[in-house]
Amino acid sequence: MEYARPAMSWVVEGVVTSVSDTGEVNVAPMGPIVEAARPDVLILRPFATSRTLANLRATGQAVFHTVDDVLLLARAAIGTLVVGQPPAQTEPAQQVRGVVLTAACRCQELVVQSLDDRDQRVTVTAKIVADRVLRTGLGFCRARHAVVEAAILATRLHLTGKNPVLADYDRLASCVAKTGSATEQQAFDELRQYVSQWQPKTPI
Repeated sequence: MEYARPAMSWVVEGVVTSVSDTGEVNVAPMGPIVEAARPDVLILRPFATSRTLANLRATGQAVFHTVDDVLLLARAAIGTLVVGQPPAQTEPAQQVRGVVLTAACRCQELVVQSLDDRDQRVTVTAKIVADRVLRTGLGFCRARHAVVEAAILATRLHLTGKNPVLADYDRLASCVAKTGSATEQQAFDELRQYVSQWQPKTPI
């Protein structure tokens, strides 16, 4: 049954790190659902074919990060992030098997409580077992929000194709140019280049 999001809930965009059963680290953007009635739980909604879900099945653990570095988020979305190199330096998690991105503002270490895979978007309920503030966030910026939206769109090309996404990018570009720094502009440019070059996979 499809997850029915409660009225008193919200989606928090960030980045999830998880590890495979062989210890390989995966970093992926994700917007878990936070329910007001269960503040110690995050509801993750990974795609059934994602590496994040495979790792959650293998280890039952992950780390969710609140970030304000959109270059980190953008590169995670398009698969060009190199773990261990800026902006993706890591340190070991404290309570779970996994890693913490040291550039994040906040990290929440998670243990899977339940997993419902009856739909294309799998519903994973995860309990927060450790919650740390790593540094103070830099605050709101319209350009950062625009890049977050652009990164989310880049992860859905297999559903939408690239032309609608590029049209949305044309709309978002002005906001990035007017209110962002060089970091936001670089992240947006990398996303646009990725989308422009994207081609659907040919069925075998």
